[in-house]
Amino acid sequence: MSAASAFMGGMSDVSLRPWSDDDLDLLRRTNAPELTANLGGPESDEQVATRHERYLRGWRDGSSQMYAITTPDHPEGVGAIGFWPRDEGGRALFEAGWTVVAAHQGHGIARAALDLLVAEARAADPARALAAYPRVDNEASNALCRRAGFVLEGVEEFEYPKGTWLASNVWVLPPEADATA
Repeated sequence: MSAASAFMGGMSDVSLRPWSDDDLDLLRRTNAPELTANLGGPESDEQVATRHERYLRGWRDGSSQMYAITTPDHPEGVGAIGFWPRDEGGRALFEAGWTVVAAHQGHGIARAALDLLVAEARAADPARALAAYPRVDNEASNALCRRAGFVLEGVEEFEYPKGTWLASNVWVLPPEADATA
């Protein structure tokens, strides 16, 4: 488990801290309607607690790496970001997901956190591509993928949450070796 940080020109450091028992409140803060509109809406308290346990278990069993996004002024966290293995038609990927609390959006925090996450994913397996699947109408996440160098491969229908099918863009950041080709 590592923590990573990056300096955002003119603003404080953005760091990733491995998800911990203390991050349940952060997960509750990211469960706001304006942050979950592209994910089917807020979850129940029980669903949030279950997801928190899944994030913790991911570190223990190696099934995922979820992080709290922190700054020196907000060590309790301003968002969450992480990755987990995914097999897409025989292609091994890491899927990435993120959210930043509304009050901290628009300051480059998500971009800095995604840059750090890419480094963590590359360290975990440099041969795996990193993919993200924002809804087609999620302008902020689609712009973030574009600015971070992900390539738009198409649009697919995804079921999330269960029973809700929506069109999502398929953004892929090739493995490091492919990125320089």
